Amino acid sequence: MQHFKNLDKLRRTRQIAGVLTRYGLGYLIDRQRKGFFLTGQKDKVKLSAPQKFCRALEELGPTFIKFGQILSTRPDFLPPEFIKELERLRDHTPPFKVSEALQIIEKELGRPADKIFASFDPVPVAAASLSQVHKAALPNGDDVAVKIQRPGIRQIIETDLAILQDLAGFAEDRLHNGWLYRPRLMIEEYRKAVRKELDFTREAQNFEKFRINFRNTEYIRVPNICWELTTSTVLTMEFIEGIKINETVREEYRDVYDPRKVAERGVEAVMKQILEDGFFHADPHPANLFVMPPAEIVMLDAGMVGYLDRNTRFYGAKLLQALVNRDAESTLNRFEDLKIIISDVDRSFLCQELTELFDSYLGMPIGNLDISKAGQEVIGIMIRHNLTIPPNLVLMIKALSMIEATGKELDPDLNILEIAGPFVRNLSRKRLDPREILKKSNAILQESVELIERLPEDINLILNKIREGKLKFVFEFQEAEKLKKAACTAGHQISLSIIIAALVIGSSVIFALQENSPVIFGFPASGIAGYFLALILAVIFLWSVLRHR
Repeated sequence: MQHFKNLDKLRRTRQIAGVLTRYGLGYLIDRQRKGFFLTGQKDKVKLSAPQKFCRALEELGPTFIKFGQILSTRPDFLPPEFIKELERLRDHTPPFKVSEALQIIEKELGRPADKIFASFDPVPVAAASLSQVHKAALPNGDDVAVKIQRPGIRQIIETDLAILQDLAGFAEDRLHNGWLYRPRLMIEEYRKAVRKELDFTREAQNFEKFRINFRNTEYIRVPNICWELTTSTVLTMEFIEGIKINETVREEYRDVYDPRKVAERGVEAVMKQILEDGFFHADPHPANLFVMPPAEIVMLDAGMVGYLDRNTRFYGAKLLQALVNRDAESTLNRFEDLKIIISDVDRSFLCQELTELFDSYLGMPIGNLDISKAGQEVIGIMIRHNLTIPPNLVLMIKALSMIEATGKELDPDLNILEIAGPFVRNLSRKRLDPREILKKSNAILQESVELIERLPEDINLILNKIREGKLKFVFEFQEAEKLKKAACTAGHQISLSIIIAALVIGSSVIFALQENSPVIFGFPASGIAGYFLALILAVIFLWSVLRHR
């Protein structure tokens, strides 16, 4: 079985190599430059590097298309020009056969589709890299959308992930500055994200959470889930008609939809998710948001979500305020609160770069500030200083950027910061609410009591280790490498001096006992050789000492 897996991996690697080579990216595969994997001529396509990258992903199929889409949400992994191109990446995967879809339904739900649904449209309403959606009707007349996972996609993704892991390791170890964009971490993040998206029960749970969070928001609609017809590979939910959010500005819909109201509500919904709920849609692009007349927003996909705890929400809002106020020092403080800054960062240099960035926005009205562009520039500075950005914080920034871009398309005068204001103020008020302070104080008190209760046991454990001689202290030296080299050098010099001393003493003994031994100029030959060798080693020893002074 393992043999066939390896064979599949080899075939797929060769196929990937051919595509990468055609787009001038073959060096990622041909590690030894022996050309074993490479087919065709190199770099036949005359496009920019980001365009080549996206075309290659599209040609390589579902795994790589989804990889590109997830990468587009991670500006901390790739340069801005690549992110911009990846945002245009479209999923052109053709639909799979309806016969395969019906087989999956029967296998997963235990009955043929015609025994479950009153009708089932054989033509999918949407097809993507991981799944496709068919419209169906339940026996009670309710229309439903049936999302079916692409057959064999799990095995394809696992094979491709193994190859991507190899490529990431090579890029990080061998390419110039390959470590800078952390390709191994990039693939690991993708692995986690795509495995979550392949579990449709998780997506169904996400829909349920959104429905609970928006239960008092009239203008947001979340489809109902048919749990009895949902598994990890089949998701059945309420079918809702509508148009993509960015289509509301089209001329034919002028009298039906209110684009300005849609834009405002879209931003408001995302702000509520991020700053109030701490659970947000991480991919709010137009294909995932439909609109019903005149301005009711429908959430269609919940495969990619982000989570923010209370502290991250609060300090994230404070970071947004610091960026808006163009306050570099406050921005750095928020970085520390969010555990982005570590101790060995050059704080003054980082502050200087942020100040220069903020100065470039001086005189610009707050309403004209491009949050997406400013966020990407700040992330660029963070990458240059090798700061690690928590993944969910990046998803938050990306979600804000995406909804801002869509909102500006519907209403060029949209002020996202003005809409965010009430949520930020409400978050600050909640933090100062006496009930919240009391709740936090109780939690701290409880932790302190538990610590005091454990203290005698911990002290006793330490004392026992001391008695048994098992207590170890680990010292970390900042200059450990230099100390190690110095110790090695000193060791070599001591060894050399011992050898020299032994040669001198040995040669002297030979001189003293020169009977029946070969002589040169009346002196024992072996003694002369010993002195000569000692002289050479003494010169080497002296040179070593002077060189390491």
